[in-house]
This record gives sequence, C-alpha cells and structure tokens, in this order.
Amino acid sequence: MLILELAAILFAAKVAGDISVRLGQPAVLGKLLIGIVLGPSVLGIVDNTDILKEISQIGVILLMFIAGLETDIDEFKRSGKAATYVGVLGIAMPMLLGYLAGISIGLSPMQAMFLGLLLSATSVSISVQALKEMDQLKSKEGATILGAAVIDDILVIIALAFLMSFAGGDVNITQVVLKKVAFFAIAVLLAWKVVPIVLKKFAPLRVTETVISAALIICFFFAYLAEYAGVAAIIGSYIAGLAVSLTNYKHEVFEKVETISYSIFVPVFFTSIGVTVEIIGIGDHIWLIFGLSVLAVLTKLVGCAAGAKLGGFGWRSSLAVGAGMVSRGEVALIIAGIGLDQALISSDLFAVIVVVVLVTTIVTPPLMKFIFKGKGTVEKAA
Repeated sequence: MLILELAAILFAAKVAGDISVRLGQPAVLGKLLIGIVLGPSVLGIVDNTDILKEISQIGVILLMFIAGLETDIDEFKRSGKAATYVGVLGIAMPMLLGYLAGISIGLSPMQAMFLGLLLSATSVSISVQALKEMDQLKSKEGATILGAAVIDDILVIIALAFLMSFAGGDVNITQVVLKKVAFFAIAVLLAWKVVPIVLKKFAPLRVTETVISAALIICFFFAYLAEYAGVAAIIGSYIAGLAVSLTNYKHEVFEKVETISYSIFVPVFFTSIGVTVEIIGIGDHIWLIFGLSVLAVLTKLVGCAAGAKLGGFGWRSSLAVGAGMVSRGEVALIIAGIGLDQALISSDLFAVIVVVVLVTTIVTPPLMKFIFKGKGTVEKAA
C-alpha cells in the first residue's frame, strides 16, 4: 500500500505543482493543496501513517540542508542584526495578541499564554521552497528570514520550557538552556574542524558516491544532535548545509542531494502537510478558525516586518521578510501536541490549531509571491 501511496503522491505533487506555476503561483502551493485532496478529507487515497511521517521528516531535513548549501555566508553574517530584530519582534507580537485572544475566548491565563506561544512559532521550510522558486534564497531578505528562523526556534523552545515548568511539568530550565548552548557550540566546532575532514577522508574510498554519502551522514547527524538538544532537527540540518557549503565539495553535494531530495522526499513532505488535515467537523469552529488564522498571519507579518524595518530594510523588503516568517508548519504542530498531552489545550482547540497552521502554510507562498513581485523573480516548478 505504501508503494501505491508514494506513486500517487509523486504523480499528484508534480502535476499540481505545474498547474500552480501556470496559474502564476509557486509550485509548493499546488503540492500543499493536493495533499488535502489525496488525504482522508476528500479522496482518502493517502493515510497519514507513521512511515509516511518519517519519509516526510527526511524530506524537510533535506530541504533545509539544501537551503544551507545555497546560503550566502557573507550575506548571512551581514543580516545578523536584522535577523535578531525579526526573530524577537516576530515572537513578541504573536505571543501578546495570542494571549489576549485566548483570554477573550475563555481560556485560563496559563492556557492563553500557551496559545500565544504556539502562535509565535515559525517554520520556514515552506518559505525556503518559495524563495528557491523565486530565486531569492541568496538575497538579503532570504538570509534574514533564515537567520531569524534560527533565533525564533531557540527563543520559542526556551519559552516553552519556562511555561511547562510553571504549568507543573518536570522541566529544568537551566538544563534546557545549557543543552541548547552546548548544541550550538558543538555544531560550530564540528562544522569548522570535523566536516571538512570527514568529506576529505570519504572522497577517495573505493565505493560509489562517497562524497554524497558523507554529506548525508553529516546532515542526519547534525539533525539528530539538534533534536536531542531540544532544537528543531531542521536547524541542525541547515547548519550542516552551511558547513558543507564552505568546502570544495559544495557543488557536487548540492547537485546530487537536490536530485535525491526533489525526486521523492521533498514532494512527500509538502503533500503530507495537506494529508494531515481532516476537514470533517471543523464547521462548528469556523469563526474561531477564521479569527485565529487572521491573527496568526497578521501578527507574524507585522511583527517581523517591524523587526526588519528596525534592521535597516525598506518597507517592501520588510514586508517580504515578514511574509517569509508567517508559516507555522511542523514546529507549531509539535508544540500543539505537547499542549494537548499536558492539557493546556482541549482536543477541539487542537483540531482548530491544526487547521490554522495549515492556513498559515498555504497563505505563505502566494503572499511571498505577491510581495516579492517585481524583484526579478525566476519561476520554476520543482
């Protein structure tokens, strides 16, 4: 059954992506929407099984690894100040207004704080694909979005640890912070000293595709370290991509990893996001979904745009950065799952949040397309 599901996903994703580009939208939008059609809400051809989730996880890890390979390191360094402003304000505004929204719908202060935190999360995997399709990944805006996403992830996870400790969870704040500091220290050391050596040692081995295998080992190992430290796995794979990009093997790795990723794993990731959504029963909460969706989109867009403006961007570029931070993606879903387990949100609110996350994910590509329009974009179906 899995083989048939993969065949259906790959066929539908490529066709839907092509249609989306022909309609003037990023290909990723078509892939997201076709997932809903294939999933249990419409045709029921694809189920959200554990193995599909694992393949999808590999897809997003490889996507962010490629993003690291394509990142302009010098531009990334120059955007540090702006990325910090974007990351901080992109959390502050959703958290504050999310808290007030939670209070207004009858949640307790603790539950409202959790809702605000949940709306503060960002996942740029969708934005990365949109940036790639528009040939903007190496731009100043693209570098700022990626840098801000790293900052956002760290701050949200630390804030989550604080909140869980207040809610009665067994959380050691000092340990949480130290694990993250240790991860970044170890990651930088490995990227600087170990990664070039691993690639150089693997290259002459008398077996096929040694450099690509070494690069994938590095990618998955960094992703594991990040996840173990409580940082999103995609941050680890992104750092791994940055490390490999500084070696002489960058172009060889990029070409072959991109082929592997976009032939199966990345399309499965995009499509599986839509597959997770079950439309049945959400009609009872349609106004709550609408309100939280508008709040989720506007708070990230405005908050991050304000941060970019403080960082020296013009208004158009600031809005472009804000648009790239709108998608909540898998990061928000993970946090929502924790909230459900800890009774910080009800099962009904969890279902609402899943739809809101999907809305922010679907809105992001066309919103970025609209704002980036006129900046010399290059469209292509991937």
